[in-house]
Amino acid sequence: MSAEVREARELAPAVLRVSELSKRYASLIAVDRVSFAVRRGEIVGLLGPNGAGKTTIIDMLLGVLAPSSGRIDVAGFNLARQRAAALERTNFAAVYAALPGNLTVAQNLRVFGLLYGVRGLTARVAALIAEFDLQSLRDRRCGVLSSGEQTRVALAKALVNRPELLLLDEPTASLDPSAAQVARAHVQAYARAGRCGVLWTSHNMHEVEEVCDRVLFLSRGRILLEGDPKTVPREHGAPTLEELFIRLAREPLDPRDPR
Repeated sequence: MSAEVREARELAPAVLRVSELSKRYASLIAVDRVSFAVRRGEIVGLLGPNGAGKTTIIDMLLGVLAPSSGRIDVAGFNLARQRAAALERTNFAAVYAALPGNLTVAQNLRVFGLLYGVRGLTARVAALIAEFDLQSLRDRRCGVLSSGEQTRVALAKALVNRPELLLLDEPTASLDPSAAQVARAHVQAYARAGRCGVLWTSHNMHEVEEVCDRVLFLSRGRILLEGDPKTVPREHGAPTLEELFIRLAREPLDPRDPR
């Protein structure tokens, strides 16, 4: 990335601001005073082992879970007070969030487009079907599609409202390498055009290095460090991003850490 491009992204407005976000279940602290931002045109990787709090954070960003404390702002709208305005600018895809299986591909895109109030919906659905190479699947029910085909439909659905904030939880986990590369290219092109900011979780460190401009390492509900995925390993004495991930996943937080 050139210095000019990096500077432009750093100056771009934040489409997501998370401030001191926490989620507690009785004595369990799932997310502990997390703060970060995602800027327009930026793809941020949210990394961490299973149970680190990644999906809990995404569920709070989607309004599925209410935070115990903290604040979430999407495109300048406070999620707690301006829920509809914040969520209409957000969309989401994950391998575990299946689309209604009794609806066809085209019907699913149309239904979600109606829910988001998308204008020119017929043209928008046609464009997404072409963009994600879904023409041959257009009239097939999503319930009979392969996992990889369902993932492509879910990614198309995630762009139907032209979101300003795109949340992707392991979006390419069920895709073969060729399809995953195409999916990444679609998301990158959308973000690079300055249309949205993307928060991307993945356990594929090679994918993260290719896609993400910045990464946040999460462990036990806390952000341990952040940086450029191409340089942050060396800054912390690791040869690769994967080695750094493994080290941070295995190294417990110091209980004396005041954060």
